[in-house]
Amino acid sequence: MALLEATDIHTYYGAIHALKGITVTVDKGEIVTLIGANGAGKTTTLNTICGIYHPRQGTIVLDGEPIHDMPAHTIVTRGLSQSPEGRRVFGRLSVAENLEMGAFTRKDKAGIKRDLERVYELFPRLLERRKQLAGTLSGGEQQMLAMGRALMASPRLLLLDEPSMGLAPMLVDLIFDTIKEINAQGVTVLLVEQNALVALSIANRAYVLETGSIVLSGTGQELLNNPEVMKSYLGID
Repeated sequence: MALLEATDIHTYYGAIHALKGITVTVDKGEIVTLIGANGAGKTTTLNTICGIYHPRQGTIVLDGEPIHDMPAHTIVTRGLSQSPEGRRVFGRLSVAENLEMGAFTRKDKAGIKRDLERVYELFPRLLERRKQLAGTLSGGEQQMLAMGRALMASPRLLLLDEPSMGLAPMLVDLIFDTIKEINAQGVTVLLVEQNALVALSIANRAYVLETGSIVLSGTGQELLNNPEVMKSYLGID
C-alpha cells in the first residue's frame, strides 16, 4: 500500500521549470532511492514533498491525505520529516537540544522520551556527546545528529538527503547500516544519494532523475544491473 504518492509534480524556481511532471510512489515499509547527477532535481523533489516548495501542478498524498498545499511544519505533524542535505544542525545548541528541537511539534512526553532513547541506541556517539555543542562535532557526528533530529519527529516516512556526503568510507557503511536498521524498526525511507552503488544495494525500488524528469525506474537490483545506469552513475563500462 502506498504511503506516499507524488503525481505529475511540476515545481518552479521563478521562471525555471525544475521538476517536469515527476511521479514517485513509496509503499509502506520500503526504502526507495532517487539517483541522478547534480542538478537533476533530487533535492528539489524532497523539498517539494516536505513542503519547503509547493508544486505549481500535481498532487502529493501522504497515507491518503493531500499535503501539497500544507506548510512544512504541518506536514511534520502528519508523520513526515527530513534530514536535509548539508546536515544543518543548530551549531550553537547542544546535541541534546538539537534532538529536542526535532520533537518541537509533539506533546507526548512519554513518546518523546522513548524516541530519544531509541536515537541514542542507534547513535551511541550522540549519547556520549549529548552536552557538546553541535557545531563542534565531526561531519559524521553531525550527520548522525541530523538523522536523529528527524527521527525525533516520530515519522512514518523519513526523507534523507545525501546522508553520506563528505564522510569517510567507514562512516558511510555505518550510516547505511543505520538506515537499514531504522527501516527494520518500521520507518519508511525515501533516500537521495550520490553514492548510487550503495543506495541501490539497499533500496527496494529506485528512480533515476535527469533534468527534472524521471527517465528510469525499477527495483534496486534491476537498476544495479542496468548497463545504462552502470555506465552513467556507477562508472562501470
